[in-house]
Amino acid sequence: MGLRVLAVDDEADFIETLVKRFTYRQISVTAASNGPEALALLDREAFDVVILDMRMPGMDGLTVLQEIKKRHPLVEVIILTGHASVEAGSQGMSLGAYDYVLKPVDFGELLEKANKAYERKKLNESRNNS
Repeated sequence: MGLRVLAVDDEADFIETLVKRFTYRQISVTAASNGPEALALLDREAFDVVILDMRMPGMDGLTVLQEIKKRHPLVEVIILTGHASVEAGSQGMSLGAYDYVLKPVDFGELLEKANKAYERKKLNESRNNS
């Protein structure tokens, strides 16, 4: 089936570009514009990697990350953090995120991290099934 990505960001232009770039590479991608929408999608559909913005109105990225890890522990999360906030990225990793990427995003770097996160998820699933 291949990598299935859920991209979560409240910036419509950014998420649209991200979806186009993943789709162009024939990677299954679904977009959500906020935390509650993302969590609802995760409860209904299977995703391997969530690309999650830290700064969103309402439910922030760290809260969403904690919920994802509670409900879907094998799903890998890559944090998007802007404003040179490396602190938010490392805080997210301490809460179980796979990695983080600074905005503006280098798509090649994001794609590489998504693929590595997917490999880790598959490895963890095979360990859990044996």
